Amino acid sequence: MADEVDSLYQRLRDATESKSLLRKYLTPNLYTQLKGLTTKFGGTLADCIRSGSENTDSGVGVYASDPDAYTTFAPLLDAVIKDYHKVSELNHPNPDFGDVEHLDFGDLDPSGKMIVSTRVRVGRSHGNYGFPPVLSKEDRVEMERTTVEALQKLDGELKGTYHPLTGMSKETQQQLTENHFLFNDSDRFLRAAGGYRDWPTGRGIFFNDNKTFLVWVNEEDHLRFISMQQGGNLKEVYVRLVKAIRALENSGLSFAKREGLGYLTFCPSNLGTTLRASVHIKIPKLAATPDFKAFCDKYNIQARGIHGEHTESVGGVYDISNKRRLGLTEIEAIQEMRRGVEAVIAEEKKLGGGN
Repeated sequence: MADEVDSLYQRLRDATESKSLLRKYLTPNLYTQLKGLTTKFGGTLADCIRSGSENTDSGVGVYASDPDAYTTFAPLLDAVIKDYHKVSELNHPNPDFGDVEHLDFGDLDPSGKMIVSTRVRVGRSHGNYGFPPVLSKEDRVEMERTTVEALQKLDGELKGTYHPLTGMSKETQQQLTENHFLFNDSDRFLRAAGGYRDWPTGRGIFFNDNKTFLVWVNEEDHLRFISMQQGGNLKEVYVRLVKAIRALENSGLSFAKREGLGYLTFCPSNLGTTLRASVHIKIPKLAATPDFKAFCDKYNIQARGIHGEHTESVGGVYDISNKRRLGLTEIEAIQEMRRGVEAVIAEEKKLGGGN
């Protein structure tokens, strides 16, 4: 094991072109301090740095082997987290979803001309299991079983069906992927980190009858909860997600959290609220201006192509989402996204778009 971590670290040091946060913060002194440590789940420094050492073009480059890694390897992970999330201290507040009975927003685009769809998602980790690098096949199957038991207790509009990946027909897989419902095993960064071990065992997707609430089981994180629908009604989407989170917590699932970091996930880029609220929105005029990125930055929102990070826009439609996940509450993150989207809509109209 010592040989593996040494050779991984050597590859990282040799990659002088690498701009990853892992390379920036894993100094020789820190490496010596951490390389012999093991978490209570059996996670090692090699598990955390494998992906970033094999893919030296990574942006972050480090994954947590398990929830305990955030304590055992804190000198490295804390530095990466502060830099990535642009915070000087790790003092994430306690969860606060706001008063969902009295929200001061509803449909952000009542005309229906600009917002195509709205989506809010969060990641969650089971508190008593490690992350992909340290999980056994049996762990994955057991995690899936306890998750499905909780999902089957959902009622009302959340009631739905679980579809395991194991045994799923190619046609069903294709259809669900095209509908942006299903995940796949094609990310090389995640593969190097051990994210696809035992694929597709222990993995699957749950969705309600209206296909407005989804749960991904054992994709990158143990769980991803996703609330979504056509149009711009952010209130309906957010309230549905909050109800689902509360129902699942009440049905016996406990999620990994740490003081100052919020909810813990496999990748340190997604800690804290873990909340990403987004709209697919038609903004061809604003997107064509040279100051588009600066405009988004001003409101702490981020614009991507509709097929995810590093993709191009299609027909002037962009994915606009909140940028900050750490250091603010869930309701603050939603309000930040909402104000950003409202500003984007107003600016597009000012430029003669939005018709």
